[in-house]
Amino acid sequence: MLPTLAGGTLFFPGLFALCSWALRRWRPEWTHTDRVMISTRLVSSVQAVLATGSGIVIIRSCNDVVTGRGSGGTLGTSLWAASSQQN
Repeated sequence: MLPTLAGGTLFFPGLFALCSWALRRWRPEWTHTDRVMISTRLVSSVQAVLATGSGIVIIRSCNDVVTGRGSGGTLGTSLWAASSQQN
């Protein structure tokens, strides 16, 4: 989990910086505000696509998304399993 967090922490700001740099070189007539707006929208679009892909993987791996743990889950990772163990 920590490597994924570290990767995302580097990937998304890096994507923003790369897009801003590329737009500054390819479209020098655009204002800074225009370049930042386009870069932000690109990063948001990439995040949305990755989140959708993650959701599809989760939905396809569980029969019941609320109580299921999927193929890689361990005991106690779902809220339902944790609450039923306490009773």
